Amino acid sequence: MTKETNLPSSSAEASATASKNPLWQWPTSDIGAQALSYWIDSWQRSLLFCDVMRERGNVFIEHEKKGAPPVLVFDYDIVVDGRTLEDPANYALVRIKPTPEYPTDPGKRPIVVVDPRAGHGPGIGGSKIASEIGIALRAGHPCYFVMFFPKPCPTQTIESVTRAEAVFLQKVSELHPDAEGKPFVIGNCQGGWAVLILAAAAPHLFGPILLAGSPVSYWAGVEGKNPMRYSGGLLGGSWLSSFASDLGNGIFDGCYLVQNFDNLNPSNTLWNKYYNVYSKIDSEHLRFLDFEKWWGGYFLLNKREMEWIVQNLFVGNKLSSNEVTSADGKVTVNLYNLPSPIVVFASWGDNITPPQQALNWIPDLYDSVDEIIAHNKTIVYCLHKEVGHLGVFVSAKVADREYTEIMSMIDMIDALPSGLYEAVIEDTRPDMPGLELIDKRYVIRFEARTIDDILALGDGRKHERSFEIVKRVAEINQSLYDTFLSPLVRATSNEMTAHWWRMLQPERMQRYMFSDVNPAMWPFKAFAQMVREQRQPVSSDNVFLELETRMSGQITAPLNGFRDLRDAWCERLFKSIYESPWIAAMVGFSELPSRRKGPRPDDWLRSELKRLAAIENESYIEQGTPIDGGVRILLYQGLGAKVADERQFRLIQQFMSEIPEDRRPTMAQLKQAFRRQFLILLLDEERAINALPKLLPDTDRRELALEIVYRIATARGDLNDAQKERFRRIEEILGVTAPADKDREPGEDARPLRTQKSK
Repeated sequence: MTKETNLPSSSAEASATASKNPLWQWPTSDIGAQALSYWIDSWQRSLLFCDVMRERGNVFIEHEKKGAPPVLVFDYDIVVDGRTLEDPANYALVRIKPTPEYPTDPGKRPIVVVDPRAGHGPGIGGSKIASEIGIALRAGHPCYFVMFFPKPCPTQTIESVTRAEAVFLQKVSELHPDAEGKPFVIGNCQGGWAVLILAAAAPHLFGPILLAGSPVSYWAGVEGKNPMRYSGGLLGGSWLSSFASDLGNGIFDGCYLVQNFDNLNPSNTLWNKYYNVYSKIDSEHLRFLDFEKWWGGYFLLNKREMEWIVQNLFVGNKLSSNEVTSADGKVTVNLYNLPSPIVVFASWGDNITPPQQALNWIPDLYDSVDEIIAHNKTIVYCLHKEVGHLGVFVSAKVADREYTEIMSMIDMIDALPSGLYEAVIEDTRPDMPGLELIDKRYVIRFEARTIDDILALGDGRKHERSFEIVKRVAEINQSLYDTFLSPLVRATSNEMTAHWWRMLQPERMQRYMFSDVNPAMWPFKAFAQMVREQRQPVSSDNVFLELETRMSGQITAPLNGFRDLRDAWCERLFKSIYESPWIAAMVGFSELPSRRKGPRPDDWLRSELKRLAAIENESYIEQGTPIDGGVRILLYQGLGAKVADERQFRLIQQFMSEIPEDRRPTMAQLKQAFRRQFLILLLDEERAINALPKLLPDTDRRELALEIVYRIATARGDLNDAQKERFRRIEEILGVTAPADKDREPGEDARPLRTQKSK
């Protein structure tokens, strides 16, 4: 904006100035009217804002009185209450009631959503119609939700929770014996590592797994960003969580965790989220109250639970290195036992669980894609460009795009050959090939990736070495605290002191103060009603409203500057301490340790597993059904594209529906064929394709198989040179020619197969 020292002296001069300075773009005679209009509107908004804050406090108190139930917008019934189990836990399995508009298909795979227990209450995964649960119901899946209650059971541990969740999944399977697969389990944020622990211990209970914004490799990140990972080192490790638990008489207040999230972005916590309500008071207040109902629902954890989480995960980072063990030390959580497939969803806009923390457990476990294939695992990841951490669970755009695509393609993901893939979602276009196979706005494809692609998402992992020092320092400080300070704190704590310690937390206090508990807030209800009856919102082009918006930006800017300066200072302080060879020597390291790799299968064991798998697949090279032959051809040509597309899978489903029911393979048989034939091709590609005539013994079957494969391969567009060369090789071996299908117009349905007699 151009600075002017004098007011314009003529209309022409005023016009010229107005073109440079928006503040002068109003008639001089109108300034008084604009000021009055803004003054009335701002006072009305102020009164309405105070009433919204009063309502927030009332909602908080009422929610606590009701026992803080999940903030789900769906009706539900409790199926299993974990508090009644032999090893009780404050968790429960609930079944989401389907709506009349979208009835449940009992034959479809059940979906189970596990919400995070990270200070807040449950329900974020179903707090909107457009949510994980809403998308599952819309697709006709039976849907279940794992919730938890505000207070933990007295003897509860993380193992108690794991056992309860195992009971829940077993119950879901029992309720759906005819479903097309094991439950599809979604773990949100901290619920993700809980799902991984159970899946590694009991993989037979699981179908596919989706980890949404779930931190698994806690030390990972990018230098200059992701400051939360430095907190453990700067605070001296895990002792502070033990101290807070002792002050709570053995109970850790989830309010502390919420404060950690709030501290990440002080401009939003202190100003932006309130100004957003104030500036849009007529439309934004209901959304604000709904969100604050969940954000202000502070849940409790036992001291042993919180210590386990901090020591094993936040500071210890033991999960991705297979160092997590049971309390008696007899059972180790081995992530090599995870079922297949696993889908990881993360976002570049997430400052709580950045993509590196969501994905770096993969290179922690596997050195290469060949090793992933040797373990017969399928791992898919999907990266959003900008949505924040909470948006991963509550954004309607994410639900309609990523979750809709992933859930609709679960069978395809389950059928993908072993390996590492990235899910890429794009908008459909009128000129897109195979558009007739897509009945929605987006199309998803799965592109083959390598371990190097995962590592390239960050800036290297050398900076993780210093966290080994943090881990050792944390163990020392924890031992000192447990020995000397903890007995004194516990001796001065009781239920009364713990209760008042929680009540005096600023987050709770502000909600009580701005509620009907405080008589000073009572008049605002009447004032707000009067204002609503005489509401006079200001025009959007009012110059004083523009000044208000600019002033808000001037308040936000220094808060963001403080945040950036604080984060940079914390990172530098962390490095100056924990990258010092003096500190390393003091805690028993002769030098900064290399990035550790967790316990891995011995080389001889891995070689033996590969050898046994090769022997098993060897017998299937020259044996199999025509379905096996067609799948082998499809995978062979697909090796030239390294992409699997939704349109191709839709066409496979269409062709399967044309097969008489008594001879139609099941989806499970088709998935097995894809996985086996892929391994056979990896074992001996040349021998595998030369054996195709034995799987397709007559000309009619060969023609039909080649036609089907050609149709599927071209469903996403023209073949590349590598695919064309592979088709020519197959034509030579089978003695038949692949058909041409280029005369079909875009959008026209695929022509019927030219031969049906050999199906």
